[in-house]
Amino acid sequence: MSLDAARRLVEGLDLCINEDDLGYPHFNDPTVHPFPLAKDGFRIVRDVKSGRKVAFVDGGNQELIGAPNFSVQLNRVYMGVWSNKSRVSVGMPRVEFFSATFSSFRNDKIFFETFLVPGSSEFERYLPEGKDVSFDSFDRSIMKGNQRADIDTVASIARRFAEWRFASLALKHLSKGDILVMDGTLQTGYTKEVNYLRNLSAAAKDRGIILTGLSKTSALFTTTGLSLLGAVSKLAEDIKISQEWYYPVAESVSEDHNVMILAVKLNRISERVYRYEIQREQFNSLNELQINEVLTALVQNSCDPTFPGYPYGLIDADAFARVSFDEIEYYRGIIISQISALGKLGKFNRHIRAIDAHSILNMLIE
Repeated sequence: MSLDAARRLVEGLDLCINEDDLGYPHFNDPTVHPFPLAKDGFRIVRDVKSGRKVAFVDGGNQELIGAPNFSVQLNRVYMGVWSNKSRVSVGMPRVEFFSATFSSFRNDKIFFETFLVPGSSEFERYLPEGKDVSFDSFDRSIMKGNQRADIDTVASIARRFAEWRFASLALKHLSKGDILVMDGTLQTGYTKEVNYLRNLSAAAKDRGIILTGLSKTSALFTTTGLSLLGAVSKLAEDIKISQEWYYPVAESVSEDHNVMILAVKLNRISERVYRYEIQREQFNSLNELQINEVLTALVQNSCDPTFPGYPYGLIDADAFARVSFDEIEYYRGIIISQISALGKLGKFNRHIRAIDAHSILNMLIE
């Protein structure tokens, strides 16, 4: 692409992004009630000392071998607990398990079914039920548009459900008033997933744990087509806020997503704003001092120089839950060796070759 073409592209795009009218938060859901974007909507986070601990939960998964009709994955779920800037040891394991998702045909339909194998017998209680991670391939919650779901989409759901269940069981290591931060929103999308969130919500309420979720990214919009977090950030810049802040942008009042949705800036030197959700009933029960306690706990955890403004607890949880490429090769070798020991390498390869052409081309080009 020539520099002139790039310049014309950028100039045209600049004209199309009009920030003169920020609009209102837009949610394509009648149960979400947005609040107007106004300069007086910002709340400064005051530094309030407290003894609240913060727990961060995240998970990771990667495919080891796969074909159109099966996918073998390595999954991990982890929780880190922090008090101010110090890690707290609570004895929760990093849960690791294998999942095998495969296709079957019955009642004139393709189904994707999954069975789970814990890395250790002690991990079994943290795993979802196999029947909960098995789907009709035309289940609307997993389809891509009007197309049948890919098997790798279904294969990743086991890790997602395990995060909810793991978090529910991890609450026993927290005290009343502590904060649980899930990686992502407190919103479900897959069939049967809501049951896991309801169990977590009920357990958090019973123990007095504040259930929250922080999203790395957000695709929310305003009524003028701008990104919602970008619009809130522009508003903050216009009024020159120089401290950490939060802005309530909407409340969701559905039974399955009953939360207060905030935009938060967790470090004054950061240029990033995040979507942060707190269970609505819990948020409404907190006074201004307590809200500041919760957000101060996040602010104190968001000062790592490598990524200021993002909680280090989530960086830490991601690192411990992540499945690295080196590990993929190691575990893939183990799986393939077991397939070979059974004399089934030819059987599995017949199906793997249906989708491995891209990897062959990549090797040839490299």
